Amino acid sequence: MKKIVLAIAIMFSMVMVNAQDDAKKANGPEITFKETIHDYGTIFVDDDGAYDFEFTNTGNEPLILSKPRSSCGCTVPSWPKEPILPGETNSIKVTYNTHKAGPFNKTVTVYSNSATSANVMLRIKGTVNPKPGEVLPEKDNSNGTSPINE
Repeated sequence: MKKIVLAIAIMFSMVMVNAQDDAKKANGPEITFKETIHDYGTIFVDDDGAYDFEFTNTGNEPLILSKPRSSCGCTVPSWPKEPILPGETNSIKVTYNTHKAGPFNKTVTVYSNSATSANVMLRIKGTVNPKPGEVLPEKDNSNGTSPINE
């Protein structure tokens, strides 16, 4: 009889602990990004270096974003200043300055009041190449004629 009562008490306490854990997970805002890495591939100097990282508040309370921080001054984030209600989708625009050629790998850290992921790191990467020079058409001289236009 004591074993049965003890077994029921243990099972009851396990159910209560699981219910409390589930309740903690369910309360509060939650930020969920579609993707956290964007690869531009190869782009040219002065091309558009902007990308929108889309996210959704999958929690049950309003989500508030603090000022995101970029890893350098060449990467500028823009974020919504108003609270994002549960179920709403919005985006953080990250703009990379493509005025300089070379590879890049930059991050933006997003701070929020999210219950489980208060800090999320977004990453952009790629290579900026110089724009190809203007090529002038050339006259075909393969038949032995002079290069003078006739």
